[in-house]
Amino acid sequence: MANTYTKIYIMVVFAVKYRRTLLNDYVQQEAFNIMAAALRSMKCVPVEINGMPDHVHILYSLHPSVSISETVKQIKRQSSSWINQQSFFRGSFAWQEGYGAFSYSQSAIENVRAYIKKQKIHHQNSTFMTEYRGLLDKYNIEYEEEYLLKDPI
Repeated sequence: MANTYTKIYIMVVFAVKYRRTLLNDYVQQEAFNIMAAALRSMKCVPVEINGMPDHVHILYSLHPSVSISETVKQIKRQSSSWINQQSFFRGSFAWQEGYGAFSYSQSAIENVRAYIKKQKIHHQNSTFMTEYRGLLDKYNIEYEEEYLLKDPI
């Protein structure tokens, strides 16, 4: 891809299956390291990764040779595989199906990074679903409430 120059910032958001609060600080940090490595293996640049026990926010610069869906697929696959190999939980760990992906301009990156870094503070007053609906509304993304981050039981 000679002479191809891009800077496309994407924030993806996804939750633990059934939005269970399984990710303690240790599991989060190790999973975030694996997610960053997965992005780098696809020539993407991780900018900020943080989350809560039930969900993750990842801001990265997308490489033009890979799709957003492929980056999310690999992030989820590699991190859930590692979590399951560690046997942290009874049964198997899985991420929810689907995700939210939102683009940001260069001028917004520092604000987005700060937002992601402050997840624990932010969620003292807001649930994940309130936050997620807010992002969808901010980006004028139409959704049907009955399908919003629902996993089959």
